[in-house]
Amino acid sequence: MKTPTATLLLLAAAASLGAQQPPANPITAAFRGRITGLSHNIEQGFDSIPESIFGYKPTPAQLSIGYIAQHVADDNYVFCNGFGALKADIPADARTTPDSVKATWPKAKLVEQLRASFAFCDKAMDQVTDASLAGETTLTYGGRSRSISRTAMVLGHALDLADHYSQLANYMRLNGILPPTALPRPGRGGM
Repeated sequence: MKTPTATLLLLAAAASLGAQQPPANPITAAFRGRITGLSHNIEQGFDSIPESIFGYKPTPAQLSIGYIAQHVADDNYVFCNGFGALKADIPADARTTPDSVKATWPKAKLVEQLRASFAFCDKAMDQVTDASLAGETTLTYGGRSRSISRTAMVLGHALDLADHYSQLANYMRLNGILPPTALPRPGRGGM
């Protein structure tokens, strides 16, 4: 009776140790986790904002909600195109239409473009490993290109998403809408 119990305990301990092994690419996994969470929050935020306030901006100098949507989609392509060989197939109207005009597109079109950019970034992130983070890539923005580390590109993407989620969350609060990260969650005093 003792031998089967001891064997089961050893198997359970081995399985427990195996489950605690770090991912093959822990740095990349950390970036992916943060980027995925922020992308989800931004997408959920835009889903919960009524189209009637997509033109809202707190002051004349700030971006409108619609502008933020098109800007995040554009930024996603700028950053994620630098993750590896995979390059985005950006729709012609998104490439050629001025940002100020794209910002006035219907909510459905803006959210569709945003979702497509997040889906591309998810695929582009599949190319990144801890080893490839040390490599060089090219950042092209505003017609100018420069060589930077892939780490800077991935980190820049995560920070850009965090910045725009914070901006969007503030706009939502100013309009009486709770941002996704403020919603009640199970196990934390919520549902």
